[in-house]
Amino acid sequence: MSIAALPSPAAQADHLIALGVPEIARLSADDLRSFAAAHGDVDGALLAVHPDRAPASALSPLISREGKTGFVVTDMPDVDQFAPQGIDLPDAPLYLVTGLDRGDEMGNWSPEEALPAITKAGRSPLLLTEGIHWVLQQPSALERNHCFMTIGSRLRKENGKFDARTPALWISNGTGRDGSERRNAPKVGWCWWGNRHTWLGFGSAAARS
Repeated sequence: MSIAALPSPAAQADHLIALGVPEIARLSADDLRSFAAAHGDVDGALLAVHPDRAPASALSPLISREGKTGFVVTDMPDVDQFAPQGIDLPDAPLYLVTGLDRGDEMGNWSPEEALPAITKAGRSPLLLTEGIHWVLQQPSALERNHCFMTIGSRLRKENGKFDARTPALWISNGTGRDGSERRNAPKVGWCWWGNRHTWLGFGSAAARS
């Protein structure tokens, strides 16, 4: 399925400012606008805020779809503890993510199967916060039956092993603990590391700068 192109960095900055992201990230509106202006010639780039500045719990409610507000599933209260794993993030509050791909061709793959394929292709999996930024800026990145996992974010437990949950973005059916009022709302949830889902691809990027 085709995904509409991202807005320009300047338009992305204005959208984040309108949503109140600078206040969340302890940045000024001018910080975002200046960064966007300095990188306005980077085609198809996603403007992302470092997860240390704007965590998933703060960004998720800013997503909207068909008038429904985004949310984190109730059994993921530790969502912000899912941190970058094996990814060299720029040491800056703002950075660009280029070469975004939803990984539809990996639908019905498990995260365990997808990660080696992504890295072999010279790419890296998206962080949960990067996936949220993508949907914030381009809602068409999230479609029913074409949603995606963000396996660049993992939770390491006290024993040193990884939590078997892996974060994903999809669209709620309004069942169970989601509540019927959340049907069609964008949802931050999780799937098991070894499980497959036909409707979930794997978001990845070519580079970050």
